[in-house]
Amino acid sequence: EREKIEAEYAELMDRIAELKAILADEKKLLGVIREEILLIAEKYGDERRTSIGFDEYDISMEDLIPVTNTVIAMTKLGYIKRMSLDNFRAQNRGGKGIKGMETIDEDYIEELLMTTSHHYMMFFTNTGRVYRMKAYEIPEAGRTARGTAIINLLQLQPGEKITAVIPIKEYTEGHYLFMATKNGIVKKTPITDYANVRKTGLAAITLREDDELIEVKKTDNEQDIFLVTKYGQCIRFNERDVRSTGRTSMGVIGMNLTDGDKVVGMQMESQGDALMIVSEKGLGKCTLASEFTAQNRGGKGVKCYKITEKTGNIVGVKAVNQDDEMMLITTEGIIIRIKVSDTALLGRVTSGVKLMNLADDVTVASIAKVREDKSLMENTDESELVTEEEEAKSAAAAAEAAKKAAGQMTETDDELMQELLSRAESDSEEE
Repeated sequence: EREKIEAEYAELMDRIAELKAILADEKKLLGVIREEILLIAEKYGDERRTSIGFDEYDISMEDLIPVTNTVIAMTKLGYIKRMSLDNFRAQNRGGKGIKGMETIDEDYIEELLMTTSHHYMMFFTNTGRVYRMKAYEIPEAGRTARGTAIINLLQLQPGEKITAVIPIKEYTEGHYLFMATKNGIVKKTPITDYANVRKTGLAAITLREDDELIEVKKTDNEQDIFLVTKYGQCIRFNERDVRSTGRTSMGVIGMNLTDGDKVVGMQMESQGDALMIVSEKGLGKCTLASEFTAQNRGGKGVKCYKITEKTGNIVGVKAVNQDDEMMLITTEGIIIRIKVSDTALLGRVTSGVKLMNLADDVTVASIAKVREDKSLMENTDESELVTEEEEAKSAAAAAEAAKKAAGQMTETDDELMQELLSRAESDSEEE
């Protein structure tokens, strides 16, 4: 073993002397460099596969933001925030729910929307104007945080409040924005008319006196439209019955209402096989969309819910499928997430079943569908989607790899140190 180490030592000393001689003689050094370059050229001397360009490429902040599924929450008094979908979990029907947002007195979550971070968010107001921003521009906040006042993000006019929010991936020909007002007026306009929205907003519809815009949907001119009122009436008609008009037009009558009644929701046939209707006192049901016969626009519709003192008036309607999930939001800011499959499928002229337990002075304020619509994800590469869980796993894996690599380096260093010490001891003994 000693002879082996001595031979290795002598070999290293000869190599050191050779390298020092090369470094000391510039001619030798250039000769070695030339030989090595020729060897590299012989081995890798194929034609260049990449081109060298001199153009400048701008990288925007948006390019650095991952495409993620997100929840946009907005309150009645105008606070908004962006949250991860992982903040909420499904519960059984009749549960108490979890706190979804800190609210002040008389404020509650009025809108919950599933989207992705790179979609345009179009904000429609009660006065018929529209504003726009990207979803990632909405400040992210924790599940119980109140959020940011919407007036700090959008240049709203006095008296304006957000009544409808829709996500748009891109503005394409052949698609429309279909609008409904509380007094039963409907309007259809090409979506391309809203492609350029100023920061100060844009007129989306001209409203009649004492009317408000309540709902907006993106359509393809092939949809059956459902309008549901607070007194439990529903009308179904095809959107082709509504002629496409310009951005500032007033619209036409979609549903005739009785005194005191108002439209509380508009849904499309493509959004689900059934209508989930929820009343003020936490009751609700699902009724198959096929139970509602299509008729001409402008009628009074048919009964869709049996209103009683126990149920209260209708507060919301969503078109759903069995694999969807729903969120119910109360006037105290409590949220419960339930599965549609746990909700009773009942006939058209019936009341609902208990979905949420409420205190005597608390009512359901609004509802939202949790499972994102397929239209939200169109033209979005699923491979681009990054969840918080995936990010955490990636970070943990990277940390583990780094730790392992560091451990291996330490072991190698220890072995080298031991070998050098052994050699030093051998040299001392020889002397």
